[in-house]
Amino acid sequence: MAAFEDRYYWSHDGLRLHFRDYAGPDDRPILLCIPGLTRNARDYEGVADRLAGRWRLWCLDLRGRGDSAYAKDPLTYAPLTYLRDVEALIAAEKPGKIAVIGTSLGGIIAMLMAGTLKQHLAGVLLNDIGPEIMEAGLERIRGYVGKMGPWPTWMHAAWALRDLNAAIYPHYSMDDWLRMAKRTCYLHSNGRIVPDYDPNLAVPFKLPNGSAGVDLWPAFDALAGLPVTVVRGETSDILSVETLDRMLARGPHVTGVTVPGVGHAPSLEEEDSRAAIDAFLARLLA
Repeated sequence: MAAFEDRYYWSHDGLRLHFRDYAGPDDRPILLCIPGLTRNARDYEGVADRLAGRWRLWCLDLRGRGDSAYAKDPLTYAPLTYLRDVEALIAAEKPGKIAVIGTSLGGIIAMLMAGTLKQHLAGVLLNDIGPEIMEAGLERIRGYVGKMGPWPTWMHAAWALRDLNAAIYPHYSMDDWLRMAKRTCYLHSNGRIVPDYDPNLAVPFKLPNGSAGVDLWPAFDALAGLPVTVVRGETSDILSVETLDRMLARGPHVTGVTVPGVGHAPSLEEEDSRAAIDAFLARLLA
């Protein structure tokens, strides 16, 4: 596993937030990796193992995940608050240019960044997310967020993740499921394995438009002029083919790749995902 430094900063409402800092050259944009709803910085371990050293990566634990503090108010588990948290990171660290790799929720945050942080953006890669979200996928997510675990062993956690996600990753082996378990869960002090996020993440989903709360097409359109790559899982129930086509029609700055045989969301470790990332990074250096 690539070496990293654990680093922390403070949100506007006093939460201590964590990110992994993988070393890389200073003459390239930092790759800001923002995970999906129930994921954390460990979700990008495969990406970091391949790119660290050639690129500097900041892999975030959003509030309520991983080593970041849980929010006192669960209604702050919302995209506009996450955006403010990223703004706090940029204000604290004062980087030069950054390129965002955002999976699902992370991609929503990346689109919103075009409104307040575009001067820092070198490009955006959206992993299985767009300005319109399919209701079938939202219903699936509502069905499990905050309701998983606990489990007595890591294998029990891996089996549960396999049962939930077998259709999304049909080619996964048991080793893959165990790796997913160790990236998405942790050993609680009570000796049980539990998901590595605040169960109150589910609270905003009970509200109207709880998935985003804003019209994301203007946010996506604000990325004009930047390299934008959209990665879509072939069987995704979040990003439809029709929405991807509309995104690609926005202009030549948007490119798209469909990863065969996976759903929401590609791990970014598939061969086609790696090729899409490499092409995106080449565009940043062009």
